[in-house]
Amino acid sequence: MKQIEVIGLGAGDLDQLPLGVYRKLNQAQQTIYARTLDHPVIEALEAEGVSFISFDSLYEEEEQFGAIYHRITEKLVETAKTSDGSVIYAVPGHPMLAEKTVQLLLKQKEVEVSITGGQSYLDDMFTALQIDPIEGFQFVDGTDFRRNQLNLRNHLFICQVYDTFIASEVKLTLLEDLPPDYEIYIVEATGSIAEKMEKVPLEELDHRIEISNLTTLYIPPVPEGYLHHTFSFLREIMAILRGPDGCPWDKKQTHESLRHHTIEEVYELIEAIDEEDDDHIVEELGDLLMHILLHSQIGEDNGYFTIDDVIQSISDKMIYRHPHVFQATVADTEEAVLQNWEELKKQEKGKERESVLDGIPAHLPALAKAYKLVSKAGKAGFEWDHVDEVWEKLKEEMNEVMEAVQEKEWSDIEEELGDVLFVLANISRYYKVNPEIALERANRKFNDRFQYIEKKLRENNQTPETASLQEMDDYWEEAKKIKLREENEDEIR
Repeated sequence: MKQIEVIGLGAGDLDQLPLGVYRKLNQAQQTIYARTLDHPVIEALEAEGVSFISFDSLYEEEEQFGAIYHRITEKLVETAKTSDGSVIYAVPGHPMLAEKTVQLLLKQKEVEVSITGGQSYLDDMFTALQIDPIEGFQFVDGTDFRRNQLNLRNHLFICQVYDTFIASEVKLTLLEDLPPDYEIYIVEATGSIAEKMEKVPLEELDHRIEISNLTTLYIPPVPEGYLHHTFSFLREIMAILRGPDGCPWDKKQTHESLRHHTIEEVYELIEAIDEEDDDHIVEELGDLLMHILLHSQIGEDNGYFTIDDVIQSISDKMIYRHPHVFQATVADTEEAVLQNWEELKKQEKGKERESVLDGIPAHLPALAKAYKLVSKAGKAGFEWDHVDEVWEKLKEEMNEVMEAVQEKEWSDIEEELGDVLFVLANISRYYKVNPEIALERANRKFNDRFQYIEKKLRENNQTPETASLQEMDDYWEEAKKIKLREENEDEIR
């Protein structure tokens, strides 16, 4: 079978190259392929008459590194298939360390691949930086990593920083978590006579250094003080608060004792959203997240579940209920997505529910529960053909309220008023308005206008008890006009 022999050139100069590898390269009768000519070993061998063909031109032709690596692999495989002997392919460093083309070659089945030589520069890197790797380190490719993959509490090495463009991308990613003045190290040609190390602020990474294919970035472990924005840090805080030396209040809490607090946080978030106040939304989302973590920590302390179980549960659910995203199912409209969602909900329960109304939380506020009930019944086909019929039903229920009032049957009044509210919840469904949110907006509007009345009365040394209804109504209308003027000014801006 045809063969490609991959040879590692090491991280430094010719003096680092094993004698056997040097002889193989120096005595090769065929032209040697090299991923790049930008390496001190290749420069020295070329001076001795060894010929190389590089793939450097591909870096100019392609915008994505992935495309470059695939083209290199395809070229080597096709060359090997038509060659009389083996094809030699030289790569910087060790072939099995951060070398994507080698990984692609090993995955293909058309030609055999062998690996030879190549001193890894990590040993020299640990020596130069005086690091014991047992403390924990992470080694990532600067051309292909995501922020959420980084463990900033470990020693972090970023290789494949070929040029200032990659350095800029790395810098921008790190600035998401680290301050601009956080000091990092740029290490060049580790273990060779040209070894060079420079400590710079992160913000200057792509400003004042020379970048080459022998450049590696080292980011020292980040102290906890810089990581207050991370999920793992918040999780540790919650564990400490519930721990032996933690907070007496937090340690005392149970799922049951937190119920009303959690409900309050949800409503405070809704209020912040309605205010369109981003800072307030951030604060209230944080409070709600704190409750999720506190409930999860209680579960962990009791030995039942952890936050990992919570995250896995919702991750699995989102993937399962979005087959149009994660699988081949087609759902091009919102209606199709919702239809699939409801069908998948039924399937994942393992059995059919006895009633289409099952599954509504028992502790929902009554108006929100009414909205859920009519929504579920409507999806099952139990609904009026047109919303006008629901308006007629509202008139009918209003008349029944008036009859109960005239007859002074207080239990009937309560029942008939409930029917009115229930019909209003159904009407809101036809117009895709959540009645709970709509009523809350009305509550806030009333609150703001009445407080304006109180303010104006105080300015005139009056109280609601001493002022006439007409005076208060005039201030009410004044508050309406002020609010309308403010809204118009916002639209103009």
